Amino acid sequence: MNVMIQPVNTAAGRGWQVRLGKQTVTFRSEPEARQFVMTLQARLNAPHALPAEQQRVAS
Repeated sequence: MNVMIQPVNTAAGRGWQVRLGKQTVTFRSEPEARQFVMTLQARLNAPHALPAEQQRVAS
């Protein structure tokens, strides 16, 4: 996943934007934006268990 952090000007003043492909999330400060990215990357890299294949019971 392509993740970018960049400064932006918003109606409330200067902010930081995290881009996730076509999606964007805006934060008040660079540390908030970087913490979000670190949390997102940790969750994406975490091991994920696939659901066990459900066995059908013949009637």
